[in-house]
Amino acid sequence: MDAMYDERLSAPAVLWLLPVGCGISFMLVLLVFSPIAALLGLVAGGVGGAVLLSSYGSPRIRVTQGHLLAGEAKIPVTALGEAEPLDREAAFAWRTTKADARAFMLMRGYIPTALRVVVTDPEDPTPYLYLSTRTPDRLAAALEAARQDAATASK
Repeated sequence: MDAMYDERLSAPAVLWLLPVGCGISFMLVLLVFSPIAALLGLVAGGVGGAVLLSSYGSPRIRVTQGHLLAGEAKIPVTALGEAEPLDREAAFAWRTTKADARAFMLMRGYIPTALRVVVTDPEDPTPYLYLSTRTPDRLAAALEAARQDAATASK
């Protein structure tokens, strides 16, 4: 199953300094016990912080034949309507003052742009999807192409 669009919402390089700081903090706390404990704290804190950051930056957004996969969600493109690319200001508004508590939000604060996709399925109470993405125009185009492919295949 080839993906028409595939993006991993990985954390930027500067955030990888956090696990380093975490390891140093553990090391300093454990230094009062022994140098060995401090070394173990450095390794454990660094590895633990790296694992947490990696898992936070692991969600993917994919558009495949007939489906949108966003994190853990799998939504048929036939249940989706208009896709609206959001610039920095619009994305901020839709994740704060305009946000609907029923919406599906896949947000990452380090990604300033997003895509808002209306959910047209009458059985689904979710009004829209908010997806943080670095390339909202490409994602919108991939969703439109997948929706057209699904409409053509159903005929």
